Amino acid sequence: MAVHEVRVTNLPHLEDTRGKNLLYEIKTALHIYSISKIVTAKVYRFEGISLQDVDFLARHLLCEEVFQHYTINQPIIVDADRVVEVAYKPGVMNPEVGSIMKAAEDLGVNGLIAADSSHEYGFYGTITEKEIGLVLSRLLVNETVERVVPEKPDTLVIHGTPGVTETIPIRSMNDDALMDLSRDKLFLNLQEMHAIKNYFTELGRDPTDCEIETLAQTWSEHCVHKTFKSTLVVDGSLKKPLLKRLQEATFNARHPLVLSAFEDNSGVIAFYDGLALCGKVETHNSPSAIEPYGGAMTGSGGVFRDIMGTGKGAKVIASTDMFCFAPPDLPAEEVPPGCLHPHYLLRRVVAGVRDYGNRMGIPTNNGSVHFHRDFRAKPTIIVGAYGIMPAGDARKGQPQCGDIAVVVGGRTGRDGIHGATFSSGEMTHRTIDVNASAVQIGHAIEEKRLSDALLRARDEKLIRAVTDCGAGGFASAFGEMGQKTGVKIHLERVPLKYPGLAPWEIWLSESQERMALAVAPEHLERLLAICHEHNVEATAVGEFTDTGKLEVYYENECVCELEMNFLHHGIPGRTMIAVPARRPGEVKEPDLPGDWTEVCAKIMGDLNVCSKEPIVRMYDHGVQAGNALPPFGGVSGGAPNDAVVLAPVLGKKYGAVISHGMNPVLNTIDPYAGTIWAATEAVANAVAAGANPADLVLIDNFIWPYPDEESLYDLDQAVDACTDFVRATGMPFISGKDSLSSTYRSKDGSVIKIPPVVCISCFGRVEDVTATVSTDFKRTGSPIILVGKRDVNRMGGSTYFNITGSYTPGVPLVDLSVLPETLKAIYRACRNGAALACHDVSEGGLLAALAEMCFGGDTGVDVVIPEGCRPDYFLFNETAGCFLVELDDRVDAGELFGGIPYLTLGQTTNTKVISVSQGGKKLFELPLEKLLYAWQKPMKEVFGG
Repeated sequence: MAVHEVRVTNLPHLEDTRGKNLLYEIKTALHIYSISKIVTAKVYRFEGISLQDVDFLARHLLCEEVFQHYTINQPIIVDADRVVEVAYKPGVMNPEVGSIMKAAEDLGVNGLIAADSSHEYGFYGTITEKEIGLVLSRLLVNETVERVVPEKPDTLVIHGTPGVTETIPIRSMNDDALMDLSRDKLFLNLQEMHAIKNYFTELGRDPTDCEIETLAQTWSEHCVHKTFKSTLVVDGSLKKPLLKRLQEATFNARHPLVLSAFEDNSGVIAFYDGLALCGKVETHNSPSAIEPYGGAMTGSGGVFRDIMGTGKGAKVIASTDMFCFAPPDLPAEEVPPGCLHPHYLLRRVVAGVRDYGNRMGIPTNNGSVHFHRDFRAKPTIIVGAYGIMPAGDARKGQPQCGDIAVVVGGRTGRDGIHGATFSSGEMTHRTIDVNASAVQIGHAIEEKRLSDALLRARDEKLIRAVTDCGAGGFASAFGEMGQKTGVKIHLERVPLKYPGLAPWEIWLSESQERMALAVAPEHLERLLAICHEHNVEATAVGEFTDTGKLEVYYENECVCELEMNFLHHGIPGRTMIAVPARRPGEVKEPDLPGDWTEVCAKIMGDLNVCSKEPIVRMYDHGVQAGNALPPFGGVSGGAPNDAVVLAPVLGKKYGAVISHGMNPVLNTIDPYAGTIWAATEAVANAVAAGANPADLVLIDNFIWPYPDEESLYDLDQAVDACTDFVRATGMPFISGKDSLSSTYRSKDGSVIKIPPVVCISCFGRVEDVTATVSTDFKRTGSPIILVGKRDVNRMGGSTYFNITGSYTPGVPLVDLSVLPETLKAIYRACRNGAALACHDVSEGGLLAALAEMCFGGDTGVDVVIPEGCRPDYFLFNETAGCFLVELDDRVDAGELFGGIPYLTLGQTTNTKVISVSQGGKKLFELPLEKLLYAWQKPMKEVFGG
């Protein structure tokens, strides 16, 4: 049947925002200046309906006549020097298409077989073929998921014949053949391959491709966390597995709020009024490295589904994001082969998180961005989510024999196949080509409908158990749900996006927006009705059994039969050796600043200190109407707060607090001290906002280079730091994630390891959100108190040492014997109203914290540095767990902070100047205007603000 085209663009006198942004990218990222203007258009294609129906859809659905116009089967950009159309490749999720198909049906247009959408770009100017090639390859076309459309297609329908199930002759393979089978796709070691070979040898048969793929994903580092479960040999002594140490520390803490820890898709704590809070933080590094927009989108979507799949189901109330990139101005020649430029990565990752959260109506309201040159091969992309549910629904469900296995949500395609195994291996120059199918594009509207339907089903008590189809797809979801019973799945029942998938592809697909449920037979009809009401597809695909087996069928052929015991417990145990890394580096201390204005401006403009407001403003952090303390505040709305506070139950004063801490630079020098710093920073951020430290819990994320002996030693030190922090503070870790594949190996054998990343997230409950505190100064003449024990002479990893080219291995150490009482004192000061403003000290040190508080209050400060110390170290030291407090002038600081280290620094002024003195002499006076300009400039340059 004929394919009809509709093209829509803005009226000529209106600004083309998409074209303007692309032109900015071309000039800033590619330094191409021959293009004077870019005009864009949307292209829609329809198959199976009449020209009259196409015109009806154009007028009533696709074009807004107030500011747009359209053509049908005709060009709309007619005078450009070059026109290029870019579309998703066939089979890649196009989120618009489902909405278009549903909208057409709702408008009474019947017979629509297929639809598609794309973008057309009209370039004006003297652009050369070489330049257009650069624009396409570097900015417009990610060959992983996109293509240039050369001409109108004959059909939009994807045809295909299902592939046959193959038998893998593993019993006859020698070691070389086993590793050839594993390389690029399975990512299993020789011992694991032998375990599989032995299992099937005992069965007297060879495995199917479906069985091999199921074992590979289940045994992947991503899914089974085998490094974290290994016995370690450190300094010649055996140590408990990393995961066991974390779990034991949490168990021994016996925190009264913890309802579920390390046993479900997220950790759960008690809230108020019979409710519970849950939190999970995930990574999506590998997909984002090769397709940043889709990788970040599906990272957010996946962690949202972790919340939706906790207990019997939770409502997502918040999203967080923490990113690590190489500097955006990195010279192009320093980007390794097969990798994307950090400027492009940063902008596209932010866009992916923005589009998914905003479209689902979930506030993204806590996060950070960090920079280091060694992220140039592979970024670190961390996304988190938090939810609320009835406490009675917080326990993980367990299917019973006879329950129906149901898949709910999006359809299944080839997207994401090998995602779990791909994310478990090192990145190379071939990754972007070999693993292209591991990347997906998310569909936020589909997930929003899915979330609403699941919450309704939960409230009607229809769900026995639920989990998301994340890494490994159905293999992971149903394989884990049926672990204690058994499960039989019929793949021919699974709704597909298009024909032609082999059985193992259906089983392993990581297509997004899908959840797996166990439902009692008597509840199935009602569940299906609820899903239909919410326009969510739901299909019964099997049943839970009592066989202890995973059984997968495709049209009466058994394509997979595995003992659950072997699938989940047959992986060989590991004993791994950890060896300390050598960290050469000559101690070099800086001279005292000759120009304080220049040094302070460099501190504020450093990429790890500067304002990230242009990013935050892309996120809707006020949706759901619960934001009691936003990411930015103060007089002008541009001062960063330390944590976010939400009131998720409308009309109630109680709320939830969310914060985090991380500093990859410190971990490159001392992973133990850097991890303590990260945990302290996470908690300090929450307490600075007024949270009670007794009501806080933690989530760990370890993003690490591939665990060779030296990287493993650093990981061991980081985990020890976490357990020591739990023992010192009583705050337990209740969820976590490790991602141990952030090593790049080039064709010439050179290796780039990322700085070890430990991201510690903190969340908890707040009794009264009106008693929380922001960072902005509130009055003039208020005393400013520095609270906490500072390790002031240890400057290793500080921003100051970075900008001066200095080095020392001595990073600032947090005194865990003093920290708990410091946190309690800050909480008391916030709770009783004595603290008018509070801000913790982190990157940039005391100077940066003071400046940010001044930006918020539009005030100045007059500060006196104690005699006998280096003034630069005093101002720029970054010891975590220290606070700047604006105190009510009627309060006695000695009474409030007696028993812990504190110092009266000075007072707020109305001068809009930071004035610093020592020993009766003025060191400098800095106009806030200069510091604010330096602080805001870097991200404005990246995002065109």
